[in-house]
Amino acid sequence: MEQLLLVTGASRGIGAATARLAARRGYAVAVNYAVNRHAADEVVRSIEDAGGRAFAVQADVAHEDQVLAMFEAVDRQGRLAALVNNAGVVDVSARLEDMPLARLQRMLAINVLGTMLCAREAIRRMSTRRGGAGGAIVNVSSAASRLGSPGQYVDYAAAKGAVDAFTLGLAKEVAADGIRVNAVRPGLIDTEIHASGGIPDRVQQLAHQVPMQRGGSADEVAEAILWLLSPAASYTTMSLLEVSGGR
Repeated sequence: MEQLLLVTGASRGIGAATARLAARRGYAVAVNYAVNRHAADEVVRSIEDAGGRAFAVQADVAHEDQVLAMFEAVDRQGRLAALVNNAGVVDVSARLEDMPLARLQRMLAINVLGTMLCAREAIRRMSTRRGGAGGAIVNVSSAASRLGSPGQYVDYAAAKGAVDAFTLGLAKEVAADGIRVNAVRPGLIDTEIHASGGIPDRVQQLAHQVPMQRGGSADEVAEAILWLLSPAASYTTMSLLEVSGGR
């Protein structure tokens, strides 16, 4: 039976890689995007060209009304079996003393509240207490949550630290409801997010700090996510899986 997976922030980077790999593993994939419909459609097209099923669905996860509409759109496509909370943002490199309130609010709204809202809606559909069939949630955190990102992205690191704490607590809360909750913590991954933070060559600049002496790829993170979603991880919940090359 086909399983339906929602991947937030799936129009690029780790989200897009996860959507494509999930489709190859037999999932029907809801490809969420906030703004770039063209990029989401390209991901959908690549999945369909390979024989999979996917559809694009718009929502800015920081807005509850858009999250609710997204899940209603997903419901029309089938029963949700899994969620990957990947949508996230960074901002330009700065010290906390130079960060305006609007930046901090945006960082928490998307990275933390968006993750919580999407998880809430997924649980309402998956929980065996509510008549669901169970499921799995993977939150995309970051190695920044334990490194702190001083002088660059302490707001992003703090937001991802909140995602870690949320993952641990939620995993315990819904374990008896047939839902597993885990997180991956990617390190230096070669995606477009670094350009949006104003340092497009950040991976190359910092690769020497990684014990494996290189940055990672979005596909490598996607492999970890798909393992956590799979039956192979059936006894794994409340885990924070490092995908960081040892950094």
